[in-house]
Amino acid sequence: MPEFSVLFASSAAQTAASTVSGLALGTLVYAETGSPLLAALSMFGPSLAQVVGATVLLSAADRLPPRAAMSGLAAVFAAGTAVLAVPGLPVGVALALLFGLGLASSLGGGVRYGLLTDILPREGYLLGRSVLNMSVGLLQIAGYATGALLVSVLSPRGTLLAAAVLYLLGAVVTRFGLARRPARADGRPSAAATWRGNRLLWSSAPRRYVYLALWVPNGLIVGCEALFVPYAPAHAGALFALAALGMLVGDLVVGRFVPDRWRERLAAPLRLLLAVPYLVFALEPGLPLAAAAIVLASAGFAASLLLQDRLVALTPPELRGHALGLHASGMMTMQGVGAAVAGAVAQQTSPATAMAVMAAASAVVTIVLAPGLRTPVGGLLTRSDPDM
Repeated sequence: MPEFSVLFASSAAQTAASTVSGLALGTLVYAETGSPLLAALSMFGPSLAQVVGATVLLSAADRLPPRAAMSGLAAVFAAGTAVLAVPGLPVGVALALLFGLGLASSLGGGVRYGLLTDILPREGYLLGRSVLNMSVGLLQIAGYATGALLVSVLSPRGTLLAAAVLYLLGAVVTRFGLARRPARADGRPSAAATWRGNRLLWSSAPRRYVYLALWVPNGLIVGCEALFVPYAPAHAGALFALAALGMLVGDLVVGRFVPDRWRERLAAPLRLLLAVPYLVFALEPGLPLAAAAIVLASAGFAASLLLQDRLVALTPPELRGHALGLHASGMMTMQGVGAAVAGAVAQQTSPATAMAVMAAASAVVTIVLAPGLRTPVGGLLTRSDPDM
């Protein structure tokens, strides 16, 4: 499918740009401030803005032409990342700019993954999403390795400029590679329409459990990742790359090789796998054991594939862009919350202790949510649901 190839390429460019720029900015802020909290916020704090975007912007995910929306957002990211490279930019101004980019990002996920449901047949969504996720894993591995090299050769600011060029490349690929297609839903985007859509999506108890399972355990573990720079400053790029490798392996196995009949059974163990290996950080392990724990835990991110497939099955077509955008915004928001909480705990204790605390919290949340996710989707769809 030619359009899937274009979507894949534009997503790859954005992933590479965000990976390289995140590492560069986190390194720059930590070098200038020595603060684990500010370093974590500079890398993952923009995700906090997505909660605002989720309340006012998400109706646009189904009400804007996808090609125009995606290319325009990529151009905004290119410009914003270039500004972050300006010498002498105060940390407060940089964080404010990152908040604005986080707002724009809240819309991007809904547009991109809503378009994916248009390009692929319903039964192809999980495989298509797994391919996109695998590209994210590969590009994060390459991006963190390349980013670490660029930071040492070009400096963090030079690396930010390289990331801006990648964002611009993604805008060009999107504009000239995707077909022009109309918006998925009628009406004008508005905060009121966003609120109505959010209420409709949240009114279903099965979807609420899916959203919470997608957001909270994931966000708490990203809090662990946000501490890689203060935990091992000289090896942070390698640790991020190993986390991406684990995610890649998990997505590959679940998306390509696990039969449908096993997916429901593996969902809960995968969610626990995401957290349990990080508990080893309570012992302040050396780099080899820490690396092994990170790779193993990151394979658990594949649980999100199964949960997203469940969410699509529980959502009518005209709301899928909105539903997937709400998932992406909520997930990124919780990642920002996780980074902030982990950084605050690390300020009072140590990065290793904070990582163990976040992992324990993630495991507890997974166990609490498990009963609400056990009913097969087919059974849920046969019941009365006012918004279906």
